Amino acid sequence: MAFPPAFLDELVTRNPIEDVVGQYVNLTKKGNNLFGLCPFHGEKTASFSVAVDKQIYYCFGCHKGGGVVNFIMEIENLTYPDSVRFLAKRAGLEVPEDEKYQSRYRQNERLWALCKDAARFFHEQLMSEAGKPCREYIIKRGYNKQTVTRFGFGYAPNDWSKMTDALHEKGYRWEEMLEAGLVVKSEKNGKFYDRFRNRLMVPIIDLRGNIIGFGGRVLDDSKPKYLNSPETPIFNKRKNLFALNTAKKTKFDMLILCEGYMDAIALHQYGFDCAVASLGTSLTEEQATLMSKYTSKVVLTYDGDEAGQNATKRAIPILEKAGLQVKVLRMQGAKDPDEFLKKYGADRFRLLLEQCENQAEYRLESLKRKYDFNSDEQRVEFLRQAAMLVSSFTSAVEREIYGNRAAEAAGVTPEAMKLEIGKAYKKRKAIERKAQEKQDLSPATQQQPKIRSIRYDNLRSAMAEEGLLQMLIKAPELFEKTGTLTENAFSAPVLGKAYRILNENYSSFGTVSATSLESELSADEMSHISAIMQKKDLIVSEKAFADYLKIIRDEAEKRNGGADLLAMRERMKDKKSYGG
Repeated sequence: MAFPPAFLDELVTRNPIEDVVGQYVNLTKKGNNLFGLCPFHGEKTASFSVAVDKQIYYCFGCHKGGGVVNFIMEIENLTYPDSVRFLAKRAGLEVPEDEKYQSRYRQNERLWALCKDAARFFHEQLMSEAGKPCREYIIKRGYNKQTVTRFGFGYAPNDWSKMTDALHEKGYRWEEMLEAGLVVKSEKNGKFYDRFRNRLMVPIIDLRGNIIGFGGRVLDDSKPKYLNSPETPIFNKRKNLFALNTAKKTKFDMLILCEGYMDAIALHQYGFDCAVASLGTSLTEEQATLMSKYTSKVVLTYDGDEAGQNATKRAIPILEKAGLQVKVLRMQGAKDPDEFLKKYGADRFRLLLEQCENQAEYRLESLKRKYDFNSDEQRVEFLRQAAMLVSSFTSAVEREIYGNRAAEAAGVTPEAMKLEIGKAYKKRKAIERKAQEKQDLSPATQQQPKIRSIRYDNLRSAMAEEGLLQMLIKAPELFEKTGTLTENAFSAPVLGKAYRILNENYSSFGTVSATSLESELSADEMSHISAIMQKKDLIVSEKAFADYLKIIRDEAEKRNGGADLLAMRERMKDKKSYGG
C-alpha cells in the first residue's frame, strides 16, 4: 500500500465524506442516505447519493462511485497521492514518509522540474541569435511581447542534441528526458536526440501550474505542422486542456473551445481569456467533464473546413452528456479564430459570440447546406432527415420551433412538418422502449455491471462473489472462514482484486474499509465496488456465506477443467465449520 492503513483511517475519520462532498454538492437527507445533483454529469433530478454509514458516494445516473479520496480525485482532477495530500492538508495531518509513495511523487517532481528547465532552455534559445527566425515568425503571426511572456514561448533549435546536451549538463539523465517525452532514442545506435527541432515551442501547463509537456509548430510549411509531447507519467492528453489553468479564472460566463492551441493563444491576446484547446486529439469525455467543473456553457469555434465541421458534430453530444450548454460559432471570411481576429478585430468576434447558434440551430443549418431545394426529390429527403433530427430534441418547444424553421426552409406547411416529426418521434420512442424492454426482461443483462469496461463472464459465480464481498465488508470476522480462498478463484478480476486487498488489510490490521481499495483500484473498478456496496444490505448469514463460498469454488473448478483436490478439502472443512 502507498500509505499506512492507520494513517488512511485517520484521514477518513477527519474527513467525513458527507462534509467533504457537502462542500461541492448541496445534499438533502432522503431515507438513510444523502442525495444531491451529481457534480460529474448534468442532471435535473438528484441521483447522486452519499451513504454516511459506509462512507461512500455513488451516482445512479453516471455510475461513478468510491470513497472520499476517490471523490477528491474526480472532482479536483488529482492523482491518488495528491488527493491524499489534499485531504491531509484539509484535516491538518502530516503525510507520512512512505517510500513507495515518496519515490513515485519524487519521480513526478523530477519530471516537472525537467520540463520547467526545458522551457527555460527553449525561451533562452528564442532570445538568442539562433532564435531570430522564430522571433520573426512570432512577429509575422502578430503575437505581442505580453503573449510571448504569458505563454512562455520558446524555440527548439535546428540541432540534433543541443537541448539534450544542455539538460544533461544540468544533471538530468537520458532516461529521464526520454520519460518526459523530450528526446527520442535511435533504434540503430541507441543514442538520444532532441524530439523537437526548429519549432516554435509552447509549454503545456496543468491546473496546478506544472509544465507537463510541449507543443511545437514548424516555422514553414514542412510536416508535421504541429508536434506534441507523447503520453508520459505526467502528461495525459485525454485529461488535460491547453490554457485551462488560465481560463478557469475568467470572468466570462463560458469557455471557448478551439481546435488548436495557437487559436486559443490568439483569443487570449485579444482579450478572450476563456479560450481553451484540446491537445492533438479529438475531444474526450474526460475533457468535457473537466470543463463542466468551471462553466455551464461552451462555445465551439472549430475550423470551418470539413474536418472542423465533423469535429464539431462529434463534440456536441460529448459536451451535452457532461451537462454543458453548447453553442457553435460560425465564421465567414476566415478559416479559424486566429485569422478572423487579425482580419476583423475583437469587437467583431465579440459580436459573433453574442450571435452564435445553439447546437440545434447549428445542426439544422448544417443539414440545410447539404440539399438543393430546387429539386423536389432533395427537398423531400431534407424534410425526412430534418424530421429525424428534430425528433431527437428532448424539449417539445425545441421540436416545434425547429420543425417550423425546417418547414419554412423547404416550403411546406408547419402542420405537415409537425406530422413528420411526430411520426419520427414515435418511431424513435418505440425503438428505445423495445430496447429497454428487452433489457428489462433479460435477467442476465440486469445483473451485468453498469460500468461498460467491466463485464461478468460467469454470472452465477459473480453474483456469489458480490454477495461474499458484501458480507465481508459488513462483517470482516467472516474472513476467518474463507480458508485458502484466493483472488484466482474469482471469475470477475475486479472482485478478486477487491477480495485480495480487503483480505490483506484484515490479516494485517483486523479491519476493512473502502479507503483501503482506493489506492489500488481504478476509478471504474472503484465505482463498481461502490455500486455493490450501495445495493440493499444482505442479512449476514453463515449459511448464505457458506453457499457463496461453495459456488465460487465449484465454478473455479469448472474453469480449471476438473476437480481440484485442494478445493475439495476446503469444502470438507467448510462443512465441518458450519455443521454440515
